[in-house]
Amino acid sequence: MTSRPLWQGRALALVGIVLVAFSLRSAVASLSPVIDHVAQDFPVSSVVVGLIGAAPPVCFALFGLLTPLFERRFGLERVAVTAIALMAAGMLLRGIVGDSIGLLATTALVFAGVGSGNVLLPPLVKKYFPDRIGVMMTVYSTTLAVSTFLPPLVAVPVADAFSWRVSLGMWGLFAAIALVPWVMLLLRERTAPMAAPVELSESDPSENDPTDGRHDMQDAVAVATGPIMTTRSNPRYFGRLWRLPLAWALAIVFGTSSTMAYVSFAWMPTMLVDIGGVTPATAGFLLSLFALVGLPCSLIVPILIVKFHATRPLFFVAVSGGLIGLAGFLLAPTAALPLWVCFFGLTAIMFPLSLVLLSIRARTPESAVALSGFVQSIGYAIAAVFPLLVGLLHETTSGWQVPLLVVGSVLVVSIPAGIVAGRRRTIEDEWERRHGRW
Repeated sequence: MTSRPLWQGRALALVGIVLVAFSLRSAVASLSPVIDHVAQDFPVSSVVVGLIGAAPPVCFALFGLLTPLFERRFGLERVAVTAIALMAAGMLLRGIVGDSIGLLATTALVFAGVGSGNVLLPPLVKKYFPDRIGVMMTVYSTTLAVSTFLPPLVAVPVADAFSWRVSLGMWGLFAAIALVPWVMLLLRERTAPMAAPVELSESDPSENDPTDGRHDMQDAVAVATGPIMTTRSNPRYFGRLWRLPLAWALAIVFGTSSTMAYVSFAWMPTMLVDIGGVTPATAGFLLSLFALVGLPCSLIVPILIVKFHATRPLFFVAVSGGLIGLAGFLLAPTAALPLWVCFFGLTAIMFPLSLVLLSIRARTPESAVALSGFVQSIGYAIAAVFPLLVGLLHETTSGWQVPLLVVGSVLVVSIPAGIVAGRRRTIEDEWERRHGRW
């Protein structure tokens, strides 16, 4: 069976996924570059800054657990619309707050929506584009990469030209626009005939079978040719994931990726000023460079995984690059600071890698929702610890050596999980091998 053209019958879903993906990361990356502008209007203590740095993974972990419950009750599209509305409202309100408590509260509202969106987008890709998972995960992860490096580049100039309120609030407009295609899909779904859910059959006869990876997309094509189906996650699936090493390995890889990202968003500019002797403006540019490295990774990683099963090699490139960058920060920070930032930026490989695995390590959109919720809740819970821990270690030791060593230890500890995550099998395969029928 051949694949449908990407736009045929699902243009709204394509536009909606791109717009939501853009909002997921711009919500995170748009605040830290202008925090000094905010502090000119009202005090923002280091505690509040630390809490804001920890807020994304905390909210993502919490809503990673709650979102599958909401999705089971209301469906993918309805929960997606609610999540986007929370993002839009939080980002718009963040531009009008009058104190640090309001800033923290609206940031938490933003990240509640982002946390749900993080969980829902991989299953939405699997539902609407089961025959084009590689292409759509490339589109999705590339959009995330663009929306990571763009805000640090434009946030300060906009804040200087207008105000920090405009700089923060304008990102809410993109989230509000993202509501349109999903609301239209909801309205269309109410009037369209419903198709019975089709379970995607993925066989994995041998981990070493070179033809094995074809099942990742081919058996899913049957779903793409039918009307829109309503997906509900099964709570039994979520409960089973706690007993599967593959699910835990994916969660640790995702948690490592998130730790590298959120530690960098929270502390990299300050660290680069301290150890590299650069100006704050240059530090902001280097943060954008760190994020920019993720763009080519987002373009090629999904293809390399789906077509060439390169999960393990890519994972080791990410870990090796991160360790080289950290060694450079520790041993020769003033010699080639942009080079060390680029090496450390290779840890961004783990993010699109994790996103693709969330889709291809589950047979159905239903089980993908459960896997996405499990992996992201555990992964973000891991990542929530480190922005605060790095700040405390920096304050306690009055330096960056110990914090950087801790970050490096996270990369080293994740290596066994990366090996397990590279096994070419689904969570259903692993359950059936251990416990019988899924």
